[in-house]
Amino acid sequence: MRRLLILALLAALTACSHKSEPPAAPQPAAPAATEPAAPAPAAPPATAQSETQQATASQESGSEEADHPKSDASLEKMTSIPSQMPDGKWKAGVNYDPVVPAQPTSVSPGHVEVMEVFWLGCPHCYDLETFIRAWLKTKPAYVDFVRVPVIWQPVHRAHARLYYTIESLGRPGLFEKAFDTIHQLEQNRQPPLVGDGDEETFRLQQAFAVKNGVSADDFAKAYNSFSVNADMNRAEEITQRFHVEGVPFIVVNGKYSTDIGKAGGEAKLIELINDLVAAEHGH
Repeated sequence: MRRLLILALLAALTACSHKSEPPAAPQPAAPAATEPAAPAPAAPPATAQSETQQATASQESGSEEADHPKSDASLEKMTSIPSQMPDGKWKAGVNYDPVVPAQPTSVSPGHVEVMEVFWLGCPHCYDLETFIRAWLKTKPAYVDFVRVPVIWQPVHRAHARLYYTIESLGRPGLFEKAFDTIHQLEQNRQPPLVGDGDEETFRLQQAFAVKNGVSADDFAKAYNSFSVNADMNRAEEITQRFHVEGVPFIVVNGKYSTDIGKAGGEAKLIELINDLVAAEHGH
């Protein structure tokens, strides 16, 4: 059974899209220290493709709606955002989509929010992370970058709780270490900090934290804290509100959404983010 669990988890790690089931409903109660929320395998494996094809496939819509692309004219009617960027480099409906209606952000006046919806177990998110880390060193000071873990199924929920626990601990570098560790474990065909039950998942994640200098007690307290539970609820709400069907998924200032496939690759995505941010800041 354990071997079957490991194989199923590894299969889930090869796909970063949500195609068949809607996001799980929020769970009202927080888990006890000995019974944290535990993930279970979910997504089907992806077929062999090139890197760009995989990124595009991982972000295809999972809805049952008919596929009727909106024309540029209809996009302009729905929103005041022009269908094309001023220099003509990027096109609405092709490289990015207006978010209709635009969603509020929590940034200060004069600032622009860039939100990445991601999954710690997603290989496409992991590939993008190198570009994100480089961009964070050069982005304008008026840009506020926010990460939100996607919550579709139990495996995503478990990694989301680990992410918010790490964030609440305030340990620089621990997020990057968790990201690296999860993908190293996957490459070695080992459970990526997810066990075959609630208690084992908690023990695996706690052991990871202890190995990296966090006390077991501090990890347990953060894991079950009010702030982490509130962040989990917000992440699930964002997953649903933006109809996130694939990750990584980028939203600029609550008004534009895009991804690797639409932009044409990781480097192009960073370039597109910079242009959308500049256009938004100039309003």
